[in-house]
Amino acid sequence: MDPNIKYPLANTTRLCFLKNIVNQPNIIVGDYTYYDDPNGVENFNNNVLYHFDFIGDKLIIGKFCQIAANVIFIMNGANHALEGFSTFPFKIFGKEWENVPLNSKSKGDTVIGNDVWIGYGAVIMPGIKIGDGAIIASCSVVTKDVEPYTIVGGNPAKLIRNRFSDDVTQFLGKLKWWDWPIEKITKYAHAIAIGDLTSLKNIK
Repeated sequence: MDPNIKYPLANTTRLCFLKNIVNQPNIIVGDYTYYDDPNGVENFNNNVLYHFDFIGDKLIIGKFCQIAANVIFIMNGANHALEGFSTFPFKIFGKEWENVPLNSKSKGDTVIGNDVWIGYGAVIMPGIKIGDGAIIASCSVVTKDVEPYTIVGGNPAKLIRNRFSDDVTQFLGKLKWWDWPIEKITKYAHAIAIGDLTSLKNIK
């Protein structure tokens, strides 16, 4: 499978390999991550909100992620200063207000790990870090970092459960199968898909 194919499924354009449709240099997407939207995959670019070049934050999404329709990424341009007596951003309107301090603080890059599943309509707030293998339930609002291989949901999103035991989670964290050559991933895709721990532990 070629990760540079825009539409990897035959006879449909509702699902794309996302890196091939993003149109902003401050959005970085790994191979084989897909976005599914029956109303058009170009909607993804419209769902990354308040992403202004002058702030400099990035949206970084790993490999093999699965992103459903209407997932919203709120970036740092949405932040307003809280220290003063008004949250109004006078400075951005320039002219006689150009020297008024803006004072809003960036929460840094938003980073989505590898093999993360983000359900329909979830909202990811600025600067959030989501660990490898995590699952974000539909319509969740993620306001805090998410640990690897956990399932979170709700508003605000809270831990529902861990996907695996601590030992298995640690093993997968070291395995990092998404970084293998695609030929090796293909060879062991069946074991990965069914959770065949024995086969994966016996890889030389």
